Amino acid sequence: MGKAGCLVMLLLWIALSQSGCHSSTGGRPGAVNTKAPDFSLQDLNGHPLHLASYGGKVVLLNFWATWCTPCRAEIPNFVEFQNTYGPQGLQILGISMDDDAKPVDEFYRQFKMNYPVAVGNEKLAESYGGVLGLPVSFLIGRDGKIAAKYVGAANIPVVEQAIKTQLQTR
Repeated sequence: MGKAGCLVMLLLWIALSQSGCHSSTGGRPGAVNTKAPDFSLQDLNGHPLHLASYGGKVVLLNFWATWCTPCRAEIPNFVEFQNTYGPQGLQILGISMDDDAKPVDEFYRQFKMNYPVAVGNEKLAESYGGVLGLPVSFLIGRDGKIAAKYVGAANIPVVEQAIKTQLQTR
């Protein structure tokens, strides 16, 4: 098979592999302007954590890990956002991608995290389009749709402005 044939096969493979990756809203899972996938986990305190419980709020869903340097840098900002914007309708949710809860619980206390945190899993990560690197955050509007996706260390002023904009939307 020549180069052209290989290219056609590659493009066909890509097209076929992408066709199974669409959510019921017509976009890829975790894509901006699609409905945020609901999930059900248990937070570090043993309480149920369901995205659906926060309907009508602006949610910043943050996938992170204790060993992730950029995650460690942005979490104090998220704690401050929860303090500042929580009364206006913001809810931050942390999904740790650590393998076990022990280091997450220690980290939670050390960083004085003031929002629910749960240990996530591959199924949840896949429902958001796959979390291939950390951190990854999704800003979810009051309507339950993903308003923004931040891959890698978040530009904190940009995230804060987006939060303010979403809080003004009714």
